[in-house]
Amino acid sequence: MHTVQMSLWVIGLLVVLALLFDFMNGFHDAANSIATVVSTGVLKPHHAVAMAAMCNVVAIFIFHLKVAATVGTGTIDVNIVDHYVIFGALVGAIAWNVITWFYGIPSSSSHALIGGLVGAAVAKAGTGALVGHGLLKTVAFILISPLLGFILGSIMMVIVGWTFFRTPPSRVDRWFRRLQLVSASLYSLGHGGNDAQKTIGIIWMLLIASGHVAVGGEAPPMWVIVSCYVAIGMGTLFGGWRIVRTMGQKITKLKPVGGFCAETGGAMTLFIASALGVPVSTTHTITGAIVGVGSAQKMSAVRWGVAGNIVWAWVLTIPASAFMSAIAWWIGKQIL
Repeated sequence: MHTVQMSLWVIGLLVVLALLFDFMNGFHDAANSIATVVSTGVLKPHHAVAMAAMCNVVAIFIFHLKVAATVGTGTIDVNIVDHYVIFGALVGAIAWNVITWFYGIPSSSSHALIGGLVGAAVAKAGTGALVGHGLLKTVAFILISPLLGFILGSIMMVIVGWTFFRTPPSRVDRWFRRLQLVSASLYSLGHGGNDAQKTIGIIWMLLIASGHVAVGGEAPPMWVIVSCYVAIGMGTLFGGWRIVRTMGQKITKLKPVGGFCAETGGAMTLFIASALGVPVSTTHTITGAIVGVGSAQKMSAVRWGVAGNIVWAWVLTIPASAFMSAIAWWIGKQIL
């Protein structure tokens, strides 16, 4: 593998840009982990955000770097990576995130980043630069993660329904208000563990390309790991309130029982994906789980029109961010 000559200021600029993306990822996805606890009234928004941010950072001690390895070496050919490709990927992903955040659409920061890598790599070296098996795994989970969230969320709802069939609703509500703190914390751990690693993967790729880290050998430096987890935690702390309403109220009305089941189903999905090293969308996962919980009660409890609009955002994310990153790659060639 050849080493690309990059000045330190360019590497520094791209690391800052990557951490900005990571911060925005937390900002954009804060709603995923707190929408249910906020919409059920279990926690006030600022308390929920603080808890989620802390769990995002604590995830550093729980998850292996399998997702980072998939992003860093399993999506595009590391031999074609240079500062222009990283710049294009990050700018394309950030641009799509800003657009979807502005319109309150819960799209996927993860898939925006994957789309960004694809667009910049294809702009530079054509489709031969793509790593098929890594991308196939990621694209497959666009369907699998919400489906798994849906199945696990609805199964949890059915189990809880049967278990507490004879318990007075007020008592059930009281118990699950407390249990929701546990399920929301688990979901936030899963969010930090999967999403922070995507940025670790990008910086890792940059350090490999510039010769600061050996390919296939060393793990990324500890400063990369810590700064990425802290950045996503800070992003979550500042929260994306526009998306909270869509996730928490517009898809289906949630009670604490439903919030617990959705978060637990979503958290289980994220833990499975992180163990397999698959970069999944926390947005897709929690949306699938919320829809599963709603439909386990009755199909009409789900506002399918809102859910349909969200699905369109999912479908568009990778091609739209790829297109933007190809343009950003060209701009980067002119200015960097």
